[in-house]
Amino acid sequence: MEATQFQAMLEERGISLSSQALAQFERYYELLVEWNEKMNLTAITDKPGVYVKHFFDSVSPAFYYDFSAPLSLCDVGAGAGFPSIPLKICFPHLRVSIVDSLQKRIRFLDHLVAALQLEGVALYHDRAETFARQKGMRESFDVVTARAVARMPVLAELCLPLVKVGGTLIAMKAASAPEELKEGKKAIAVLGGEVAAAETFALPFAEGERTIIFIHKTKKTPAQYPRKPGTPSKQPIQ
Repeated sequence: MEATQFQAMLEERGISLSSQALAQFERYYELLVEWNEKMNLTAITDKPGVYVKHFFDSVSPAFYYDFSAPLSLCDVGAGAGFPSIPLKICFPHLRVSIVDSLQKRIRFLDHLVAALQLEGVALYHDRAETFARQKGMRESFDVVTARAVARMPVLAELCLPLVKVGGTLIAMKAASAPEELKEGKKAIAVLGGEVAAAETFALPFAEGERTIIFIHKTKKTPAQYPRKPGTPSKQPIQ
């Protein structure tokens, strides 16, 4: 996939990219490859692969969810900025907070945000379990995103405490989504969520199937969650 194909395929989905946005995606690709030589950010470095498997995939929640409002979005375990930075490029009005536990990734994101001249992006070097207990963060976001972070019972505990009541957790999954939903059913309910939809689609050029799970936050998360760092993955709610 080249930049023009990327633009055309998003246009088909009702997402128009400005020339500035296209230039930002190009620069994003260049910086990703450049920094990847110094640190492990991604195993995918060929341009068509990055455009399909990182950029297009990251923007895919917008095929099913309306990002046109002035939303606050928190991206948990964003790694090299996926999905939040591509979403921010497409929807510049989003207020984005990125939480990642690795300082070197935060360093890359800091450089990236400056290079792309993105405003309204805050970066936090923290674990989701402790970030959700920081003043002003708990249950404060309209949308929380997570892409390839953890299995659903764990992911629910890391993310739902950050979602405000009435907000949405967007979990981006591969083929194992139906099985993960079954596994995560109890955790989602305990933490105040309710599955609103699960949308499955194929990436262009037969690059695999993806499922996006939308979880609506219907009530407050009990005060004891999230538990201490590491506990959700060692002892998931099941």
